[in-house]
Amino acid sequence: MAATVNLSSTPSNPISKLPSFSLNSPQKTSFSLFPNSSSFPCKPFSHSLKSEFITTSSKNPISDLFPPNKSGPEGDILSSFSVDDDKPREECGVVGIFGDPEASRLCYLALHALQHRGQEGAGIVAVNNNVLQTVTGVGLVSEVFNESKLDQLPGEMAIGHVRYSTAGSSMLKNVQPFVAGYRFGSVGVAHNGNLVNYRALRAMLEDNGSIFNTSSDTEVVLHLIAISEARPFLLRIVDACEKLEGAYSMVFVTGDKLVAVRDPYGFRPLVMGRRSNGAVVFASETCALDLIEATYEREVYPGEVLVVDKKDGVQSLCLMPHPEPKQCIFEHIYFALPNSLVFGRSVYESRRVFGEILATEAPVDCDVVIAVPDSGVVAALGYAAKAGVPFQQGLIRSHYVGRTFIEPSQKIRDFGVKLKLSPVRAVLEGKRVVVVDDSIVRGTTSSKIVRLIKEAGAKEIHMRIASPPIIGSCYYGVDTPSAEELISNRMSVEEIRKFIGCDSLAFLPFDSLKKMLSTDSPKFCYACFSGKYPVMPREVNVKGVGDSMDDGLNTPLASIDGHWIEGPPNFDLEKEIDPLYQESKI
Repeated sequence: MAATVNLSSTPSNPISKLPSFSLNSPQKTSFSLFPNSSSFPCKPFSHSLKSEFITTSSKNPISDLFPPNKSGPEGDILSSFSVDDDKPREECGVVGIFGDPEASRLCYLALHALQHRGQEGAGIVAVNNNVLQTVTGVGLVSEVFNESKLDQLPGEMAIGHVRYSTAGSSMLKNVQPFVAGYRFGSVGVAHNGNLVNYRALRAMLEDNGSIFNTSSDTEVVLHLIAISEARPFLLRIVDACEKLEGAYSMVFVTGDKLVAVRDPYGFRPLVMGRRSNGAVVFASETCALDLIEATYEREVYPGEVLVVDKKDGVQSLCLMPHPEPKQCIFEHIYFALPNSLVFGRSVYESRRVFGEILATEAPVDCDVVIAVPDSGVVAALGYAAKAGVPFQQGLIRSHYVGRTFIEPSQKIRDFGVKLKLSPVRAVLEGKRVVVVDDSIVRGTTSSKIVRLIKEAGAKEIHMRIASPPIIGSCYYGVDTPSAEELISNRMSVEEIRKFIGCDSLAFLPFDSLKKMLSTDSPKFCYACFSGKYPVMPREVNVKGVGDSMDDGLNTPLASIDGHWIEGPPNFDLEKEIDPLYQESKI
């Protein structure tokens, strides 16, 4: 039986031993075992799921359900002084390593490569002589770990996690990986994604005696594994996954096994690679493999469970049936690093083509093309090359500004943006400027950037956005504002142009995006652009404008992770879903 040693400042509580009980799920999963995982393509096939979700007719199918907040979205959204506060936030990155004597150190380096996926907390669990040892902390990877901490994590197997919290302070007990002991040993888990039926599962578990130590949906998975009557451990994971709805790319570790799991829709990325010594590596992006000199082999297929141990090597268990994949398109637009392969595609090439499409479909007479760094750079290069206009660095980004900064008593306008971005007057003065950014969420930061460029002497400013308008919140592991805060859900393109103060504004056309993806287009999730959700949450996580959330540790259960509202019984999705979807069915 594996033991657990927690080296962080917060002890890990063992999961209670509970009797088994039934958890109803809208999809029942069967499975088949494929020992030769390297050659088995876990091909999905169409499977209809009954949707249970509240929706009404509007640009965003949830926006009319909740009374709009009277205060506008401007608010104080830059109080933490980060340009990125007006972007969707990828909430997690995960790593798993098996069969390397320096597993924890390699895990540490891989987490560095994934730091862009989460900056609020980091952790590593290593296995040595059947003992799970963990170090977790709040902050960047470099702040959480040092030489002495890594010395406490010996062993040839490790998993790691970087985390972004929605707002407020990141409490240590919510930092992953989580480790729990149950009657057959110990298990650690790191999770990227979001379970849309979390509250229902948690309530059911608590009714049967479970005690939760965090407000994270990931802890539900550990409880489900603990109460499962399936044997062996691998089938416990399968049993638990049968009850999960939503997005999950997870890595598990026990005393002798490393397990990687991806949800049937494949919302969040997860890849597999190998080092020259045969060590197996799993990571959210291929950029993590590159840093630790692991060769990319393939994706973990949607609906696949991969198990690695010394006895059997790598085995693949395919959860079936499962639907057509719905991979997150925003990985290619914003989240992933340009040097990564995500869902089998180069992120760099995707963004370059986005820029080319904008230059073709929304041309404008200009003297220079600039980017909002860093995520707009590659699309700007594509725009400039296609338009035959020079690309120049018109905005310089400071990488040395933290999340907070002391503002002088005499208030400086657009202080947060000015801390992060500095305009280059020599590039901008007297010029007709095309500014390429990856997305517009609230619009507040875009208006400040336009103002900066105007103050630097630009003659004209033409904004080009390398994504379609965002009209819907994400429920699959991305922190996005409420519907009321999404400017494209409230305004037309012309209204947005006036709001941010530019001379012209164009978004990447939705149809052109799908055309560019060609035959892969049906495999992507576009819920944030269309309001059509592949997995309809029965519990709608809605944040009011300006909500301050603290991970639920200092507030009532009702406010954990926002405000969860269950759909009314007998609600007919097909009759109420937005008009665009109804038109598409005709």
